[in-house]
Amino acid sequence: MIFSLDLQRLLALHYIYPLPLQKLQQLLSPVDVLSYFEEANPNEIAKALQIPVSKAKQISQSFQRVISLSLEEAYAQANIFPIPFHHPYYPAQLFEIPSPPTVLYVKGRYSLLTSDKQVAIIGSRKATTYTKTAMDLIVPPLVEHEYTVVSGLARGADTMAHETTIKVDGKTIAVLGHGFHHMYPKENQALAEKMAENQLLVTEYPPYVKPEKWHFPMRNRIISGLSQALVVTEAALRSGTLITTECALEQGKDVFVVPGPIDAEQSMGTNKLILEGAIPVCNGYQIVESLALFSSKN
Repeated sequence: MIFSLDLQRLLALHYIYPLPLQKLQQLLSPVDVLSYFEEANPNEIAKALQIPVSKAKQISQSFQRVISLSLEEAYAQANIFPIPFHHPYYPAQLFEIPSPPTVLYVKGRYSLLTSDKQVAIIGSRKATTYTKTAMDLIVPPLVEHEYTVVSGLARGADTMAHETTIKVDGKTIAVLGHGFHHMYPKENQALAEKMAENQLLVTEYPPYVKPEKWHFPMRNRIISGLSQALVVTEAALRSGTLITTECALEQGKDVFVVPGPIDAEQSMGTNKLILEGAIPVCNGYQIVESLALFSSKN
């Protein structure tokens, strides 16, 4: 992996200032300020990015330090592969989501990003054995039909989705809400290491970025953005899972939901989604058939 000077500039800027693609475009047009960023005047940077000059000066000073470092070598040693927005492996479907990431940092089988058959499976962090039962009925048929399972490596349903997929020799992608120098939750360290070898970990955050509460709703747009459809196993009425569901609906994706007992707290959110028009499913074959039907109509 050899970085061109333009890529070095992009990665150095993203390292100190992880700006989304729309913000980066302001540096590229009408004048390509990024192409001479190390020589650019802070006033010019401030005007292009629409930020205070004081902030632009900080960015410029930090950029001067980072551009002289060998990010290429550091990423290679950490087995991190940066995929900028113009790279062939950058998933085209992410250009359709709000604030597409400028760079994806990945570990593992990055070719999994090129698959056009991806289904997200999410649910409650407090998932019960009901979700485990649902995974055993949903995941194997998806794997059998060569779908890659996308989730967020959170505790609960996400963990079950990744583990069930691995157990049946399927392919799975975890989208993280932090950089690779951190792990959240801590108990998924071993699972993350396993996935970094044989599956795929993805994040839009440079390696040093710690997990923050607001990162996870942002991460959710990538989970749904990568996927053709979203499957929800369990979710309470007030659940972060419903944020991902809203992302999927806004992106025009199909949302499948596992119906649950009417007296179960962790099924109140999912049952409400069904009332609002989500598609109820009891096994993975129903999802495969529905997606085949939808694709044949397009």
